[in-house]
Amino acid sequence: MENKVRDLRQQLLNFKFNKSFNKNDFFVSESNYYAYNLLLSWPNWEKKIINIYGEKYSGKTHLVDIFLQKNKGLILDLKKLKDYDLEKLRFDENIIVDNISDEINENLFYSLIDTIEKYNKFLILTSNKPLNDLNLKLNDLKSRLKNCLFAEIQKPDDILIQALLTKNLADYQISVDSKLIDFISKKITRSYSKIREFVCTIDEISLKKKKPINMKIIKEILEEKLEKI
Repeated sequence: MENKVRDLRQQLLNFKFNKSFNKNDFFVSESNYYAYNLLLSWPNWEKKIINIYGEKYSGKTHLVDIFLQKNKGLILDLKKLKDYDLEKLRFDENIIVDNISDEINENLFYSLIDTIEKYNKFLILTSNKPLNDLNLKLNDLKSRLKNCLFAEIQKPDDILIQALLTKNLADYQISVDSKLIDFISKKITRSYSKIREFVCTIDEISLKKKKPINMKIIKEILEEKLEKI
């Protein structure tokens, strides 16, 4: 286990972060490896319909971008989809619906799944929580969703927290010593959205104070924002 952690740390040190959040800078750790590997293993899936789920900012949309970089696919917006559009899906091998929530047209969603199965297509669904946990009323839809292949993006582990902090701070052109990154990663909540919030707070403070971020500033942020972060 120690060697594995050391190897992951080396990956972090060698990882090149770009200001633009492009499709090639997705950092893989134990938290997201299964979902990442599953998408890359297409079309060798156990089922035709998969549900990638994880909290907001966990990288679901980024994974979809990576998938589409390698494979052809169509991204659908369920809010704009109409029944008469469904038959057109037979021309696309991979169908993607991103960020599904409770606020969906259940009958249309069911028809979409029915069409996917009818034409033997692949369907990638992303959501903040597993689709079978949604507050759905249509029993037939709930039954169909139980047959998805589920892939969770788990809460960020230590290595991923460090990578996200480094990457996001670099996006804001903020330089922070690696020792401070280690300190923050041990104190911050294991949450993608809270990491993002923390970085935005650092950016705001650095713009106001116009000086490098040091341990004093980090501790002030952690103490003042502890309940929120």
